[in-house]
Amino acid sequence: MTGGWESGAQAAWRSKLALGSPAIVTEGDICTVTFYWQDPAGTERTSPIKRVWIYITGITDHHQQRPPQSLQRINGTAIWQWQIRLHAGWRGSYCFIPSESESDFSAAALQSPPDRAALREGWQKLLPQAIADPLNPHSSWRGGRGHPVSALHLPQAPTQPGWTDNVDYAAPRCLTWQSNRLGNQRRVWLFATGESQPEQRPLAILLDGQFWAEQMPVWSALQAETQRGQLPPAVYLLIDAIDTRHRGEELTCNPDFWLAVQEELLPQLSQQTRWRDDPASTVIAGQSFGGLSALYAALHWPQRFGCALSQSGSFWWPHRQRTGEDGWLTEQLLQKRLDAGTLRIYLEAGLREPVVLQANQRLWPLLQKSCPALHYRLFDGGHDALCWRGGLINGLTTLWRPESGVSHGTE
Repeated sequence: MTGGWESGAQAAWRSKLALGSPAIVTEGDICTVTFYWQDPAGTERTSPIKRVWIYITGITDHHQQRPPQSLQRINGTAIWQWQIRLHAGWRGSYCFIPSESESDFSAAALQSPPDRAALREGWQKLLPQAIADPLNPHSSWRGGRGHPVSALHLPQAPTQPGWTDNVDYAAPRCLTWQSNRLGNQRRVWLFATGESQPEQRPLAILLDGQFWAEQMPVWSALQAETQRGQLPPAVYLLIDAIDTRHRGEELTCNPDFWLAVQEELLPQLSQQTRWRDDPASTVIAGQSFGGLSALYAALHWPQRFGCALSQSGSFWWPHRQRTGEDGWLTEQLLQKRLDAGTLRIYLEAGLREPVVLQANQRLWPLLQKSCPALHYRLFDGGHDALCWRGGLINGLTTLWRPESGVSHGTE
């Protein structure tokens, strides 16, 4: 560290930072969490850094009704810090954005409450400059917008089966799907967790497959839970979204996408491997738009897809800017144009993703009226893949457990 500190203060900070970041103090069900960042350019006398923005999914992100938050420099030091109190069951990802500017956000974004559009615009400009926490001992990964993030699991956060295991697994196969109906091509991954009775294996289709294949690989977790007996030997099909534009077109209640899956992709894959061709055990799993698409497909083709695993489903679609208005899929259920009676459904949403939570809270009572196998879970977190990875395994376990019935709870 630089900046001419007194040796005692410098040694004290070195000792504190050696413990890692963030620092967590737990009192009952509440944790005081302190984040630290060490400025490599030294103190305010030698460093050009004016702000260190902190972007915590579900806490300080663009979905919240609070102005953007910055760590504060401890005068005369290279250390910046920021503190918050959170429930001990919270889990989420975060990143820092050091900035040399005093005008990253407009006045409208800095007011309380902030203008949502201005806040979103400011974060979109800043996130490409984000960094993971260098002091966090947990490995970093890339969040939904492609920027580095670090993981924070508070002491009472729900366990995430399989994700702390490191087991051997058969290498997934990456194939190319050329779709005539959609007029495009993409990668798909095929993964199996057992070969002894291939005709008995259920099928799970995971949307946003590129994320679960590359950014947060799911293979070891699936294999670990299979070996533990929580999941049956199964076949997993991961479908690449191609890019943001295609994702927004294909995963928003698009019949052509799901007809292409049924008419083109599944017949192609049947030449590669075998599974039990039974809708009662065929799962579609997705997050955000993928969660919307999973339930849409099951409701429209229950004879093919009997199970839907929807995590933080974007059931507000297409009315992002119209707070309180039902999304299209909810409207269809209200008008009794769709029936969930034969389906097995697992829904989950975060307590800290307000628009998504509101839409899910509106949807699940409508499904509950007709669906005898509906599971609804709330978790203390935001729109965050760090939370979804646990729910993905839990959802598959629940949907493939024949005796499971209606449930509703908070984790």
